[in-house]
Amino acid sequence: MKITKSYKSFGGTSQFCEHESSATASTMKFSLFVPPGPIKGCLFWLSGLTCTEENFMSKAGAQRYLAEAQILLVCPDTSPRGLGLPGVQDAWDFGEGAGFYVDAETAGFNKHYRMYSYILDDLLPLVKSQYPSIEDRIGIFGHSMGGHGALVLGLRNPKLFRSVSAFAPIANPLLSAWGQKAFRGYLGPESKLWNAYDATDLLASGYKHPSPLLIDQGTEDQFLKDQQLLPENLLAAAQKSGQKIEFHLREGYDHSYYFIASFVADHIAFHAKRLALQS
Repeated sequence: MKITKSYKSFGGTSQFCEHESSATASTMKFSLFVPPGPIKGCLFWLSGLTCTEENFMSKAGAQRYLAEAQILLVCPDTSPRGLGLPGVQDAWDFGEGAGFYVDAETAGFNKHYRMYSYILDDLLPLVKSQYPSIEDRIGIFGHSMGGHGALVLGLRNPKLFRSVSAFAPIANPLLSAWGQKAFRGYLGPESKLWNAYDATDLLASGYKHPSPLLIDQGTEDQFLKDQQLLPENLLAAAQKSGQKIEFHLREGYDHSYYFIASFVADHIAFHAKRLALQS
């Protein structure tokens, strides 16, 4: 792990790092917020389409609340980069900056676009080796494409991720244009492989998390109106399965980081409570 930049922030440090990943067979970047004092837990943040490891760190205003709760933050990049694969820079919603947190199966992508395994098998063990006190106190959250990733990783690994939340997640990618494009490109023709990366379908198939899921969604989110997010499908599946969800429809808010920054303190408090850091 190589720290490339470091900034003092609320008594802790915001760091930007890179390392060699076996899952993606490439150099991957990520950022950390290391709080002051003893580290009592860890949150993984998964960003959305077009984002890098810097967006949340520079725009969400989370460091103040992370420092108060003494929570380590980990923000991976959203895809491998600079590999020269065909088509990865042709569109903003596929390829670089749009890894969708899946393990690709299609030719070319299957050697590098393995973001699901990257989070679980590369980045998480690396962070644990540096900060062993977080061992059983890890949560995950994200936004849009990253909200999709957080829900999928949390539902499929409930013993690993003690708490799960999302801002405006792509909740049913099987039925959204974004999801269908990404899944076809990374996973091939529609098959059972797609279902493993859809939170709504996972709930319908019997996956559950022992803790409630927290989801915030803005009413003026253009992608909600365009049927890209489909939270109503996730809520219906949760009701049938018995999965508890704390769902907040935020009047007047859109899909931007202005929305995220408005409620990030609520999400950190939600995770801190479930990581047994606060009463």
